[in-house]
Amino acid sequence: MPWQEVTTMTLRAEFVTLAVQDGSNISQLCRLFNISRDKGYKWIRRYKEHGDAGLYDCSRRPHNSPVQTDVSVESAILALRKEHPAWGGRKIKACLEADGKQVFPAASTITEILRRNGLLDPAESSKHKAFIRFEHPTPNALWQMDFKGHFPIRQGRCHPLTVLDDHSRYNVVLQACGDETTASVKSALVAAFRNYGLPDRITMDNGSPWGDDGEHQLTVLTAWLIRLGIGVSHSRPYHPQTQGKDERFHRTLLVEAIAGKTFDDLTQCQQAFDEFRVLYNSKRPHESLGQKPPVTRYQPSVRMYPEVPPRIEYAPGDHVRKVQDKGAVFFKGQVFRVSRALRGEPIAFRPTDQDGTFLIYYCHQKLREIRIGDKKVSPMSPNDCHP
Repeated sequence: MPWQEVTTMTLRAEFVTLAVQDGSNISQLCRLFNISRDKGYKWIRRYKEHGDAGLYDCSRRPHNSPVQTDVSVESAILALRKEHPAWGGRKIKACLEADGKQVFPAASTITEILRRNGLLDPAESSKHKAFIRFEHPTPNALWQMDFKGHFPIRQGRCHPLTVLDDHSRYNVVLQACGDETTASVKSALVAAFRNYGLPDRITMDNGSPWGDDGEHQLTVLTAWLIRLGIGVSHSRPYHPQTQGKDERFHRTLLVEAIAGKTFDDLTQCQQAFDEFRVLYNSKRPHESLGQKPPVTRYQPSVRMYPEVPPRIEYAPGDHVRKVQDKGAVFFKGQVFRVSRALRGEPIAFRPTDQDGTFLIYYCHQKLREIRIGDKKVSPMSPNDCHP
């Protein structure tokens, strides 16, 4: 993704935070961010020498900010809390000690300092209980995607689209959208795929535009993802905990970037989202990650985004058929319904060990299992045929 002027600092910060992690592939990162290796190493060097200040063009800031030795530990704690009103004792301690130059009091002591200064709401604190969630073992094994509830702005409404890496909690998409359409989601995903490569799988809920709440959940959007070689899965209806990490991210986004603020338009929303995203990914301590920020556990995927979708190929023993209008497929004298989203696409009927039983596949994704002669399947009618 080329570095446009409006997002230069955001992209530089994201590039260097990924690049300085152990085991990072600098050449791959440069390709993903569409910059030369010379430029990539330049920004890495500047960041290591000067920190965030080194990412500015022709920065005149001093290499090191002077430390005010007369500022007390409590003042530092209160100042960070003022900057991030939603952070508790553990996050504040981890953030203050991130540079390794000073050891601060225990998290419980910091929490008491906040309480003594009237900065803790007991009712709100009781809501935050530790909860152990399952996580995938590697980055990009699974991304969670959802829209956070939309909210009013002076020029319409903002629909925040979020995508979170399951393993690292790294936020790969935070887009201020004007709607919840396939076009908006696809545009945001293409930008993410170009920056981070392709995940193995993406999980979503059952609503539009990635589900239809019906028998066949495949949509134009999910068919496109499958064509790219990405597995598609949906959460169980009425079980939002399946998307638990992204739901938790939504709470953090609301408290730290949306609540109490008024936005004129989507551009202003996106600016606030970009600032929050850099903070969340590279600075904000995460309790489930040992008070480390998500960037310490994330690496881009080695699977590059193909600008041209790959050719669809099936195994030699598969029976390949073309999907007709209304999602109908004709096979062995019967009509099977798959999804209207696959009109004109080839699908495969794959034999199984059970006589007369076949698995229907689109690319790598299994759609359903059918049995020839099943009375629930409509027989082929001449009216269903197309030239």
